[in-house]
Amino acid sequence: MEIIEFLDNSGATMVKRIPEEGSGEFKFGAQLIVRESQKAVFFRDGKSLDVFSAGRHVLKTQNIPKITKLITGLAYGNESPFKSEIYFLNMKLFSNLGWGTREPIIFRDSELKMIRLRGNGTFSIQINEPTLFLNKIAGTQGLFTDKDITDYLRSIIVQKLHTSLGTTFKTVFDLPQNFDNLSVLVKENILLDFAGLGLELHDFFINSISVPPEVQQMIDKRSGMSALGNLDDFMKFQMGQSIEKASENPSGNTGEGLGLGAGIGLGFMMPQVINQTMQKNENKSKIKIFFSSST
Repeated sequence: MEIIEFLDNSGATMVKRIPEEGSGEFKFGAQLIVRESQKAVFFRDGKSLDVFSAGRHVLKTQNIPKITKLITGLAYGNESPFKSEIYFLNMKLFSNLGWGTREPIIFRDSELKMIRLRGNGTFSIQINEPTLFLNKIAGTQGLFTDKDITDYLRSIIVQKLHTSLGTTFKTVFDLPQNFDNLSVLVKENILLDFAGLGLELHDFFINSISVPPEVQQMIDKRSGMSALGNLDDFMKFQMGQSIEKASENPSGNTGEGLGLGAGIGLGFMMPQVINQTMQKNENKSKIKIFFSSST
């Protein structure tokens, strides 16, 4: 009794053909064993005849030991003309497959103008339609793994990411609050492409979208300026700190406090700062008087 089965120890095999090279001469009554996480497609004479689910199945080929050899021996020699193959498809979830942009994506930013973006993340797939996947992707390969298709799927993802960026946000400063929206949009855009290959996309994640180092430095400088707040108030605070240090060092030693030269400069600046403060207070008083008189 001939028994046909396949066990994958690597966990990365998507399709395995038996025999791996050439075609087989499975005997009439051969036992096909299919596991719960597998599907088996039976090919005979170059055509897919049936898809087998989990269980034990009996193959009804035209190969009958000795009798077939006797009948076909005169015309075909020792080889039987009744060729067949079994393709085992792994129906498990292939998770944590990585994707990334090999080349930067040009993005028109509303604040930074034209910048280059790079992104990466993970996704998970599962074979949904065995015959479609086998005919479109695996073909007649004896062994087909997840690495064989990942590069092709990456190109689909990056292309859809490129078209989805402009519709989700206008500037990279909006990225943190739009990560989830962008992930959902890209996933929706690639669902049909994956389904056309006989695959089901279970999840899709964007781990990061980054800008070039020089742009990152510009963003850091901008955030640093924002952290200062009002520049006029900051200068007044710095001046107040300097006056306090100067009062603690009446000797004018330049090693401590402002020193004599800096103190003289501060003396020239103080009237201007006081004058600006008084003008602001005067303007506020005029506004109050205007509103009170109008009421």
